[in-house]
Amino acid sequence: MSTTVSHVWKPSHARLVTVDSFVAVPRGSAAIAPPPLNWPTKDPGDVLDYILDIGPAIVGNDGDGISTLSVSVAPSNPGDLEVQSTTADGSQVILWLCQGQAGTIYTITFGITTLNGRSLQRSVLLPVLLLSVPPIPPNALLTTAGVLLTDQNGNPLLSSD
Repeated sequence: MSTTVSHVWKPSHARLVTVDSFVAVPRGSAAIAPPPLNWPTKDPGDVLDYILDIGPAIVGNDGDGISTLSVSVAPSNPGDLEVQSTTADGSQVILWLCQGQAGTIYTITFGITTLNGRSLQRSVLLPVLLLSVPPIPPNALLTTAGVLLTDQNGNPLLSSD
């Protein structure tokens, strides 16, 4: 007898960033902006889940969680990074991202409102680079040693013939 197995999807913690906790700044000192949040590099062909955890922003507020969410991506031109879907689970936002132009660092900006009325806006950087070897087009320029010539972003240079 065979039984169909059901699977529970869990987001990958390999692409998890957490907002910095809120630390009081002593009177008379200047606050310093934390470094920007960033996810690991993505290939344009990857379709992966990415997580933003706002837990430190709502710590001590049992029952609070994400109520509404807006997401924007910059730059946003044809062929750029796309948000396939979004979901929220407690204090975590989970995005599925696809596409993107090699050599571009994207800024994904979140507008979040919690169940208790708190509002947060955070941005996460996502660099996109060619991590796989694309097929070599027939009109690609090669050196005499057979090495592919590329531009600064790793895209092959093509002859106009």
